[in-house]
Amino acid sequence: MSAIDPLALSEALIRCPSITPEDAGALDVLEEALADIGFTCHRLSFTRVGTPDVENLYARIGTNGPNFCFAGHTDVVPIGDRDDWTMDPFGGQVRENVLYGRGASDMKCAIACFAAAAAQFLERHGDDFKGSISFLITGDEEGPAINGTQRVLDWMGDEDETIDACLVGEPTNVAVLGDTIKIGRRGSLNGHLTVYGIQGHAAYPHLADNPVPVMVKMLSALNIEHFDDGSEHFPHSNLEITTVDVGNTASNIIPAKAEASFNIRFNDMHMSAGLEQRLHQIIEGIAAETDTRYGLEFTSSCEAFLVPPGPLSQVIEKAIKDVTGQTPDLSTGGGTSDARFIKDFCPVAEFGLINATAHKVDENAAVDDIKNLSEIYVAVLEGYFKK
Repeated sequence: MSAIDPLALSEALIRCPSITPEDAGALDVLEEALADIGFTCHRLSFTRVGTPDVENLYARIGTNGPNFCFAGHTDVVPIGDRDDWTMDPFGGQVRENVLYGRGASDMKCAIACFAAAAAQFLERHGDDFKGSISFLITGDEEGPAINGTQRVLDWMGDEDETIDACLVGEPTNVAVLGDTIKIGRRGSLNGHLTVYGIQGHAAYPHLADNPVPVMVKMLSALNIEHFDDGSEHFPHSNLEITTVDVGNTASNIIPAKAEASFNIRFNDMHMSAGLEQRLHQIIEGIAAETDTRYGLEFTSSCEAFLVPPGPLSQVIEKAIKDVTGQTPDLSTGGGTSDARFIKDFCPVAEFGLINATAHKVDENAAVDDIKNLSEIYVAVLEGYFKK
């Protein structure tokens, strides 16, 4: 059984400029590493009208249950302004014991640690660990997330492939490796509000109908709306106004319409449909008072979900303590991840590197953290298959 160096594999993955939806060879690098240690690999390309084609990888060793799955993504966000980087964003270079590059934190290093951990575990146990280990790796997490994890899960259902527990390698930690495990995520609901008026000259307001004061009133009502005080595992829900625009290029024109967007991150006390109805009522009330015509549209990214603390999170907690001495918080904060799809199939938790530099210029991961994360994942496998 070949050993896998998590740092070397991290460097190789980072050197693939796999900006969504381009794979740029990243899955080839991972597939070769997994095939060398005995995994059967399936490359899965999915397409849908209006979305980019996406490459994915499902790999498995073993045929029996339980099947423990490592899940993640090799696609990365764009680098922004190249001149702002002090290191080559796709160089995979180490400086002062820190590995730099787009995807170091989110989440190519975690994927490398998955592979290194699997190799070390298999070297110890061979195929006599009474179960299976699998990898579900997508190239569509940072994109529309349509031709990625969801489609792989559908394919797995058609192939009678089941997973019994899943660890997603998103960067979960706030300050030090081992401080946070994610056991759920808030829901996300986007709203777009349009208020219609009549365009005119600012000097003759009686000949126009200014939509801006009504928009301000509506946004103020949304901004002060109190949704809840939080729940056992979630913080309170919050609405943030993200854009306001009238499209004016001159200061003496009353605009014909005003538009605004907002986002709600909500906990498990709500569903998207209920929030939409609630906000429609607020806006409709103000529109009726002011005799205003408006439009309000919603798109839901995901519903809130929680995987209650249990055997999977306990195995991960123990592994973290054994390797780092840290006692992790069980959190549901942050944005969305592909765990929102996997939770419908099996218990899922998220644990990876520190998230402080994710999506930022000079994204990086400490070399020591990479090595320790690999050891944590080994301990997770040991704990899971021992139970």
